[in-house]
Amino acid sequence: QVQLVESGGGLVQPGGSLRLSCVASGSFRSINDMGWYRQAPGKQRELVAIIPSGSNTHYADSVKGRFAISRDNTKNTVYLQMNSLSPEDTAVYYCNAQVKVRPWTTYADYWGQGTQVTVSS
Repeated sequence: QVQLVESGGGLVQPGGSLRLSCVASGSFRSINDMGWYRQAPGKQRELVAIIPSGSNTHYADSVKGRFAISRDNTKNTVYLQMNSLSPEDTAVYYCNAQVKVRPWTTYADYWGQGTQVTVSS
């Protein structure tokens, strides 16, 4: 079974920074794309950033230049460095990973439980 566990959320003032982490654990063969999504109250879940197993990161326009996604494949961990935060970034942030559990299976999506990020003075 695959588990994704996020950490690093919290309350921060506008203009501040936070770093989210997400660790994948359990029994699996490999991880392809890893990414971060967020869902604000009353809104649909949206992509924030994604990082493939190779390179070529992708960001939502709203976070370009402020957020940076990275990963450590030796630790099965993905990070999201968030700078210049604004109240509009307030949301529950979810980690996502495409995981191949066995050599003969296809990649499947797994999600973390979410971590709250609140930007407020």
